[in-house]
Amino acid sequence: MNMLWAIILLAGGLAALWKCAGFLVSGAIGLAERLGISALVIGLTVVAMGTSAPEVAASIAAALRNSGDVAVGNVYGSNIANLALVGGLCVLIRPMRVPLRVLRREIPVMLMVGLLLWPVLNDMSLSRLDGISLLAVFAALILWTVRMALKEKPNNLGTQEHQSLSIQKSLLFVVIGLAGLALGADMTVRAAVFIGERIGLSKAVIGLTIVAIGTSLPELATCTVASLKGHHDISVGNLVGSNIFNTLLVTGAAGTIRPFALAQRLAGIDYWIMIIVTGCFILMASRRTIGRFSGVVLLCEYVAYMVYLFGYTTGV
Repeated sequence: MNMLWAIILLAGGLAALWKCAGFLVSGAIGLAERLGISALVIGLTVVAMGTSAPEVAASIAAALRNSGDVAVGNVYGSNIANLALVGGLCVLIRPMRVPLRVLRREIPVMLMVGLLLWPVLNDMSLSRLDGISLLAVFAALILWTVRMALKEKPNNLGTQEHQSLSIQKSLLFVVIGLAGLALGADMTVRAAVFIGERIGLSKAVIGLTIVAIGTSLPELATCTVASLKGHHDISVGNLVGSNIFNTLLVTGAAGTIRPFALAQRLAGIDYWIMIIVTGCFILMASRRTIGRFSGVVLLCEYVAYMVYLFGYTTGV
């Protein structure tokens, strides 16, 4: 691959992401209506798991190549990108309403699973037992979410756009959307990593920046489209659910397949930056509506994080 092909691949991947995000949002809303469950639950489970698939694939591939720093850096960077970059951009498009149920249950869970990584990674390694334990917690949370969903009545989504979709067509849209997002993200990441290596970035920084942003592109595309259409439940559910999935499923799967050691920075300052960004997002969400000013603050946090990363790499 040369630089020209990398740029073409990058553009094609971004186009696929945007188009397929529309399919996913339409299919997810239609599926929620036909199954009689809330769009929030679909966002927290089906959409979040689907948009987290690139993180799972990227981190497992990195672990198999003995690049544990890339695997965990991808998790940290993706979580930060989801809340600060994706959340910030979506809020600028349209202020985001946070359902009370998410504020009381899923958002505290997101913070708790993030804090759970500290005792697991504090010894600067991820063992197979650590990975299996994280996967067990993940499985328990999924069962709990499904059980709670069966007890709740869905919100009235009631848009003519999605009422016309049959369950078969909704499922087809979801499958096409998820497959296209995965393909688009893979094209984008391959091109971006090639460009990053050409300009001399380290593996840890590639994981924390290019791979993390690239694997967060499905969340970005999906949440942007959902925000433009006014489906806040899908946006919030996708952001919170994806971070929970990244922390437990992505880290757990990578460690279970091949245990690995970590760079000291990933067991220290980069971890705490992720926790601080999560805390800031929670404070903004506690008002039940995240406004445009908060979106600017989130984006500033992400820019500051990028400046720190590249400054750390170049020794500035």
